[in-house]
Amino acid sequence: MTTAEILAKIPEIKVLVIGDICLDRWCRYDPRLAEPSRETNLDRVAVVGTEVTPGAGGTVANNLAALGCRNVSVLGVVADDGHGYELRAALQSRGIDQSLLVNAPGATFTYTKLLNVHTEVEDLGRIDFLSFPPPPEAQEELIARLRSHAASYDCILVADQMETAAGGVVTAAVRSALCEIAATHRGTLVWIDSRMRIELFPGAVLKPNEREAGEACERLGLDRRDYRGLFQAAQASMLIVTHGGDGVTILRPDSETTIPTRKVENPVDICGAGDSFSAGACLALCAGASPEEASKFAHLVTSVTIMKPGTGTASPAEVVMAERMLGL
Repeated sequence: MTTAEILAKIPEIKVLVIGDICLDRWCRYDPRLAEPSRETNLDRVAVVGTEVTPGAGGTVANNLAALGCRNVSVLGVVADDGHGYELRAALQSRGIDQSLLVNAPGATFTYTKLLNVHTEVEDLGRIDFLSFPPPPEAQEELIARLRSHAASYDCILVADQMETAAGGVVTAAVRSALCEIAATHRGTLVWIDSRMRIELFPGAVLKPNEREAGEACERLGLDRRDYRGLFQAAQASMLIVTHGGDGVTILRPDSETTIPTRKVENPVDICGAGDSFSAGACLALCAGASPEEASKFAHLVTSVTIMKPGTGTASPAEVVMAERMLGL
């Protein structure tokens, strides 16, 4: 299947992104305006400009919409706070449906990134507002919405990003509901992107990067590169391991394939590369592409986004141009 054929089918695909839907706050600060606080005598960080974008699962949703998908919804938990307001506004401005978001007490999951206004480099520590597993009533409502709406989508893309032992929105109960859907909704692609728990989603398509796959193998008592062992232990329907610019490994019950990629020199920012890969690959698979074709399409998407600062996106025109430039 060609890139043009995939792009032509994307507008009609329906995708639900479930999991950690967070807010990215990009704060530009001027170090020359630092001066000691009268109260603490500590130098202030003088923020002179702020931009907000959807983050984590919101980054995936943003990539889906930028590629021309007209039917993108997010399902997660947000608080009734300022960051929650900014997140909803950022989603709405990108045409992403937020009607399934569940309100819960606490803080909205937020990454605050501090960029030096003179260098455009993120050279100070990030300030994170963490959200933890939602209270029981919010979790029950989220699962109810998932089960009620799952059949309406061609793809359910899971963004399990919270790097804490307890995790975030994707709790054990949510994982159980997702696995039930993977088993019963055969026409729906259930795609898992999980930083710390990739082996806990039987029946789904698993997409770890090389590090995440290696860590999962170690948790299972396997060699770090025993991807076949991981595939079997996780009872995956398919395992797709990304290796950055060094290609993609695809495992299915009866095959293992390595898809070479064309390494992009001097990337501007690789933050969000995995999210853009997931968005591109899921849309291609739903369009009818083979896993190999989907991986190549996703690589084209990623080759565009890593040449932009922050968590960039790729438009259909940019994907076509990347195909010409990379000769794929």
